[in-house]
Amino acid sequence: MSTAEQNEERQVQALEAYQIEKWFKEKVSAKDANRPQLQAMLEYVHEGDVVCVHDFSRLARNTADLLSIVELLKKKDVVLISVKENFDTSTPTGKLLLTMIAAINEFERENLLERQREGIAIAKAKGKYKGRKKITRSKFKIWDELYERYQIDRTFSKAAFARKLKISRNTLDKLLKEKNAERESTGSH
Repeated sequence: MSTAEQNEERQVQALEAYQIEKWFKEKVSAKDANRPQLQAMLEYVHEGDVVCVHDFSRLARNTADLLSIVELLKKKDVVLISVKENFDTSTPTGKLLLTMIAAINEFERENLLERQREGIAIAKAKGKYKGRKKITRSKFKIWDELYERYQIDRTFSKAAFARKLKISRNTLDKLLKEKNAERESTGSH
């Protein structure tokens, strides 16, 4: 369900014909990918299981998220059935439709990236685009403290380091590479 005020009876009734053994119900918008019951269901299912949803909008609000969830289920050899769309990933038609949805999503993504590149080129030509601001270690007051923890305490992972700084792992890798290059050039280890 999208909101706490909605009633799930209509969806439950439509799914009763599937003799469901374990239910995962959640009153949170599907646009939020961090849904505890969705995560619990994805962790719970295993090879040979069938996941039934009333409709795709209950599982994901955009094609990319839907395809990501379907891909995860596929890797676990789990079938997905959507009642409203009459969709079943175990059938040839379901597999075909899924391939078409993935192709359309990829096409939309490529078009978006192309428009973005064109817009950036125009902005650069007009001198209005400077690019993304470079992130430097000096931006972070706690860099040295976290760096020492990372270097000394091997239980402090790179992922934890990145989370503390609120940056991606790729950005952290670049900063660590710069730091290591500095250390090597000054001869300090």
